[in-house]
Amino acid sequence: MQVIKINTSPDDANAYLVNGTILIDVGMESNDIIMELEKYIDLNELELIILTHCHYDHTGGAGGVAAATGAKIAIHKNDAPLLLNPNASASRLFGKNAPIIAPDILLAGGEKFGELEIIHTPGHTPGGICLYGPKSKSLFSGDTVFQDGSFGRTDLYGGDSSQLIASIKKLTLLDVNIMYPGHGDIVKNNTNEQIKLSLMIATQYSNS
Repeated sequence: MQVIKINTSPDDANAYLVNGTILIDVGMESNDIIMELEKYIDLNELELIILTHCHYDHTGGAGGVAAATGAKIAIHKNDAPLLLNPNASASRLFGKNAPIIAPDILLAGGEKFGELEIIHTPGHTPGGICLYGPKSKSLFSGDTVFQDGSFGRTDLYGGDSSQLIASIKKLTLLDVNIMYPGHGDIVKNNTNEQIKLSLMIATQYSNS
């Protein structure tokens, strides 16, 4: 699996170009991500944009990228209605209007796109997802877990700490060599242990 990390500004979420045809998250500004994509592919090669959840820092540029490439947009069915809400999409936190995004594919969990399988991981948002590639042991973790035991916040619209803990437990059952989180650095060392640390800290935080 070929993965290229794209991040156009410190406030943006990470975007990942997978095998030149799938983009996981897009960041906030479509023009910025399009310029980056053009360094690696012809835009018409992009087939699918998969959004890990509805928050603006991951989705803001999705409509523009889809228009420029013809790629379809996929998001979990529980987050799709939240895209147009400035509170639920967190666009208001960035001083922006909610983006106009019309998803083509509504996910439920369990779908497969090439090697990658969709895992529904609510908690940060109701329709948060991760993507797991069992052959490469790769996890695209969105804002569910990050490096060094970090995990997604649950104090925004639709957040739920008990759901997040259950979602992280799902991830501890996977064999992960490399993790591509929604923010921060790619995790290449002791990845399973770092996910277990996220579970431990999230559980302690919830009980405190």
